[in-house]
Amino acid sequence: MPHALSTSVVPTSVLAADGGATTTVDPSGPVAQLIIAALIGIVVIIALITWLKVHPFIALTIGALGVGIGAGLAPDKAITSFGNGFGATMTSVGILVGLGSMFGKMLVDSGAADRVVDTLVRKSSKAALPWTMALIGALIGLPMFFEVGLVLLIPIIVLVAKRSSVPIMKIAVPALVGLSTMHAFVPPHPGPLVAISTVGANLGTTLAFGIVLAIPVIVLAGPVFARFAARWVDIPAPDMFGSRGSAGGPEDPAHAGREARRGPATQDTASLPHGKSDFTRVISEPRSPSFTVALVGILLPVVLMLAQAIREATVPNASGSWVSLLDFLGTPMIAIGIAALYAIVFFAVGGGMDRSAVSKSLESALPPVAGVLLIVGAGGGFKQVLIDTGIGGVIADAVKDSGVSVLLVAWVVSALVRVATGSATVATVTAAGIMAPIAHDLSSPMTSLLVLAIGAGSVFLSHVNDAGFWLVKGYLNTTVGQTFKTWTMLECLISVFGLAGVLLAGVFIH
Repeated sequence: MPHALSTSVVPTSVLAADGGATTTVDPSGPVAQLIIAALIGIVVIIALITWLKVHPFIALTIGALGVGIGAGLAPDKAITSFGNGFGATMTSVGILVGLGSMFGKMLVDSGAADRVVDTLVRKSSKAALPWTMALIGALIGLPMFFEVGLVLLIPIIVLVAKRSSVPIMKIAVPALVGLSTMHAFVPPHPGPLVAISTVGANLGTTLAFGIVLAIPVIVLAGPVFARFAARWVDIPAPDMFGSRGSAGGPEDPAHAGREARRGPATQDTASLPHGKSDFTRVISEPRSPSFTVALVGILLPVVLMLAQAIREATVPNASGSWVSLLDFLGTPMIAIGIAALYAIVFFAVGGGMDRSAVSKSLESALPPVAGVLLIVGAGGGFKQVLIDTGIGGVIADAVKDSGVSVLLVAWVVSALVRVATGSATVATVTAAGIMAPIAHDLSSPMTSLLVLAIGAGSVFLSHVNDAGFWLVKGYLNTTVGQTFKTWTMLECLISVFGLAGVLLAGVFIH
């Protein structure tokens, strides 16, 4: 039976601020007061973001402090609690996001990303193009933020569709699914990282589970669904990048990647929504890092973190210098830091970048993620307020006593916030904060599945309040209805298939 509301004050065991050992917290007020404060706080956060168009960082800060004070914390204690959560989250997540952003910017500016795309497209037959585009989307999505990857992929999508005579939705849908799935499930994206930090999951285990889950999701929501999407929305590729004649002409997909790397002509750039992105690199010279160098850079942090996770799972009590070295290299900050250094050295050399160009590239990588970091930090502060008031413990008890799967609850909470706010990041940090007190009773593998359930919910039902909806509509030149039939549908499929995979895994993992 569901946990009944009570006016009694009962101590609850919850996670510490850093997601580590549990501590006992005396609720700051009666249970009814705690529940009402939490509900009002969440409603206020959603209303500020959706109705008043307040930045999510401010909305989360106001909501968190309001919940703390409304639940009975003294104002100074509410502020201290929020600050502790903000600091702990930024310590665990901020460095990783910053290093990951630098790596992604070097990948684009050096031409390494173009080289990967160019090589894969040239080696694909016409029938294999949808599958190749799904792979490209996943590879590009592994180290990059969604918006950056989208801007990079759009020229490839349009040019491949034009020159292969394959319907654009058969090209666009798999690429977008690969990109979005990685954004939802696989670190080092901010969403999965903050969820991992908040609920205290193991990053290597979550990374391994996320990659395994992503494969069937990308297949089903990508190339398979693309067949239906191409029939529902049968439109020509937008005339965004002009056309080529005869030699190496429009029907030859082998040249699509190279043409995309050359970038749009100046007169065509204005047709892109909001003009050319800062992340779009127009390459005039053929020089760029080799495919092997680029691929090694993309996969390097994944391999290091997975190796450490496999070692922990197979020989948890092993010792020795090799264990220490493997654990050191597999530490998230070290793994991503090594990848960033690799990019600075090998991408820059291969791309013909001098020291000034490298410095400028790295410097320009950080401003775009400043807003994301503030949102992530505020989400951590909100989580800590829920814990310090005892609200988190009440929610944990209610979920445990209800008999409903914790994974399903996490997905529902994340999906509701996503639909209301239009932000996957806000959905992730809010849901992770609410579910954090429940996580301390779960095994390490189940905690990783909890992160993936939150990630799956965070991409559910993208619609008109989501910036990604309008980006895709503008780039592909679809109507609102056509965007719902393609982009919104594929996001729902990623979310639902992801939930199904997590629930199935939960049957065998305890």
